[in-house]
Amino acid sequence: MEVLESGGGEVRLSDVDEVRQWMREKKTRKLVDKLCDERSAVERYVFDGAYLSYDLSSMVRGPMSLEREIVRQRKKDLWIAAKFTLLDTTLLLGGGCLAKIDVGFAGLGRTLFAAIESGRVKTIDWSNGTLALRHMAGAMGVPYLPTRALLGTDTFKRSGAKVVRDPFTNKKICLVPAVNPDVAIIHVNQADRFGNARIFGPSVAPLETAMASKRVILSTEELLDTEEIRREPGRTTIPYFLVDAVVLAPFGAHPGTCPGLYTYDAANLDEFFTARDDAAMRQYIEKYVYGPKSHAEYLDLVGADRLMKLRDGEKIRQGYYL
Repeated sequence: MEVLESGGGEVRLSDVDEVRQWMREKKTRKLVDKLCDERSAVERYVFDGAYLSYDLSSMVRGPMSLEREIVRQRKKDLWIAAKFTLLDTTLLLGGGCLAKIDVGFAGLGRTLFAAIESGRVKTIDWSNGTLALRHMAGAMGVPYLPTRALLGTDTFKRSGAKVVRDPFTNKKICLVPAVNPDVAIIHVNQADRFGNARIFGPSVAPLETAMASKRVILSTEELLDTEEIRREPGRTTIPYFLVDAVVLAPFGAHPGTCPGLYTYDAANLDEFFTARDDAAMRQYIEKYVYGPKSHAEYLDLVGADRLMKLRDGEKIRQGYYL
């Protein structure tokens, strides 16, 4: 196949056959109880230098309780796939966890922009769709997938994609390489202790992200009995055999929203987004990450009355609607 152009971005490549062999050897279809707390899950599966991925970001059903634990444990040199990134990437940056970002969308957070502009964090440009496509390729066990996206764009020049001549039509086509993350962190609405998970509302590519990743940590708003899951198997988004750890984390997406359950915590987000330099971000992290030693302590800090108001939709009525 003739390569016509190559993007200049760095690519994290995996041997798809080695990944498939790893999945066969390390994953099990046995019904194993995977329930644990955030600390144990992150200690076991998130290591320095890991490639980390997630489905949605902090503002909508983001895995914020797990991200706070990653910062709390001071993980280093992470390379993340950020299909959408808002306060989550800035939080990981403020905790000194980030080295590189495969970014589809980056918005909000002056400390993040400053780090990118100074070169303290390296970014490789993609689009939301092509990052999702890379996870789909990883889930399928193929080395790449073709797309018309990125063709003729500056984003292509900063990506790791290639333009080739299609052997069937003789026209240009863009190829995006598969990605197989070391670990995915995904927040879900409901799950059982084995890892059968349900997601309601908007998503990007939760199943593909889980299938592509070597390890998968779920945080869940609600823990269901397995018999209840079995009554309606069609509602299962992620099956148990893809999952390595299940963490019960009500309000696990706070200060973002989990649609149908609670809305944004506008006051907390105001605190975060007014942190306009590294010193102010460290103050926020000291208060909300290093201060509380667990997600339960974090919820105590936020306060039950405030959380119940979010669940009642008070902020929606005031205009903070998704």
